[in-house]
Amino acid sequence: MKTQVQVPKTRRGEQRRAQILAAAEDVFSEKGFMTASIADITRRAGTAQGTFYIYFESKDQLFREVMLELGQQIRFNAREASRGAKDWIDAEVVGLEAYLRFVAKRPSVYRIAQQCSTVDPEAWRAFYSAFADAFEANLREAEKKGEVSPGDAEVRAWIMIALASTLGERVSDWGQEGEIDRIMREVEAVLRRGVSPLS
Repeated sequence: MKTQVQVPKTRRGEQRRAQILAAAEDVFSEKGFMTASIADITRRAGTAQGTFYIYFESKDQLFREVMLELGQQIRFNAREASRGAKDWIDAEVVGLEAYLRFVAKRPSVYRIAQQCSTVDPEAWRAFYSAFADAFEANLREAEKKGEVSPGDAEVRAWIMIALASTLGERVSDWGQEGEIDRIMREVEAVLRRGVSPLS
């Protein structure tokens, strides 16, 4: 992806850009990329249309930025939740739980990701590839430490993405946030039986 996240130089600029991103997330989720207009987004953000172009070149660029921002927030939340985890499985369990709680409150993640696969396939691939790269690196490190059994880290990374993605849809779009505790008990059991070095 050619466009990089633009970082404003002032606190006010950061806040205004964040307002536009948050408004865009809501509008793209509710109306869809094709129907949503820049006017809809700036109206929701409470800012002038001219201000939009200070931070973004086009609706297409804004859509990519929304995807990047969502990915960064999800990964940050998972990293923070897993600080102090005793091993890879423990880190993945608490990280996945943080993810499920995030998407349960922000079902727009799935609505926007589904649109992205056709609106901007490059951004869609980058979004998921960033997660796959992180999973793969963590798995390789865990295997070196003896925390997981030997295996194909790349394939396992995509298995973890499929697991997180499907469960995320269940708790967000299906409205089953109350099921997270039950889901996580079974996820931990499956991981410990499936990739534990003792399995």
